[in-house]
Amino acid sequence: MNGKSQLGEFLRTRRSQLRPGDVGMPTYGERRRVPGLRREELALLAGVSPSYYTRLEQGHSMNASPEVLDAIARALRLNESERLHLHDLTRSATPRGRGRRPAPERVTEAGGQLLDALADVPAIVIGRRSDVLAWNRLGHALFAGHLDPGAPELTAQRPNMARLVFLDAHTRDLYVHWPAKARAVVGNLRLVAGQYPDDSALHALVGELSAKSEDFAAMWADHRVKACDVAGYEMRHPLVGTLTVTQQTLSQGPGPSIVVATTEAGSPSHTALALLAQATAPAIPSRPKARVSTS
Repeated sequence: MNGKSQLGEFLRTRRSQLRPGDVGMPTYGERRRVPGLRREELALLAGVSPSYYTRLEQGHSMNASPEVLDAIARALRLNESERLHLHDLTRSATPRGRGRRPAPERVTEAGGQLLDALADVPAIVIGRRSDVLAWNRLGHALFAGHLDPGAPELTAQRPNMARLVFLDAHTRDLYVHWPAKARAVVGNLRLVAGQYPDDSALHALVGELSAKSEDFAAMWADHRVKACDVAGYEMRHPLVGTLTVTQQTLSQGPGPSIVVATTEAGSPSHTALALLAQATAPAIPSRPKARVSTS
């Protein structure tokens, strides 16, 4: 999963997903050997020479200017997340010195304070590879109540949301429309792979999921990218039934992010979340009865 191969695969895949009719290009009824636009057609739309675009797609020209990349992004009909991903891939494909090993991820003091402040809202702290670094009581109850609450504290046993979504039956059943959640997870991992091309742990995670899940392998090959910022999901929770939540990612810069789940005030989903909080609240120890003296 090196930078050159990622860039070439991304350009070829996205080019194959565009039809001439999508961009107003006539075909005059000719039969095409391959689906999608030809390289020379994409180059024409982007305003670059076919030979230059071919070199870029083959990984032989890594000095494309931001303006050229934006022109190619427009020709490919990329959205903003996909455009930024194209820039990341081009930078990662540029030869450079040996990259430094990424520092271990941890919850910052500020992140821990924010997690404590969100005690009444399901919240989990997620690393860039989707490792769960911490969660509050409601976050654990909503997203992974079948796992040990202390699992994120043990580095070797930390849950990973991508693994859970694709390989864990409980998590798969948790999402009523599982494919939407799955595509969001894959799309976010694609973005991260473009930003951190030398992350060997990320490479290992992608390889593991590709080998163990046909769904993941197919979605990964599609090269769709998606920033996990705000999304609504219908969930089927084993304790409180069906509820609809809005998952929002609160980013603190390049470090870990906090994912929170909220519900509409006064809705049945809001009530279900309140019931979940009650059902998972720690038991309050009863006070011993005062002894009454008979003397």
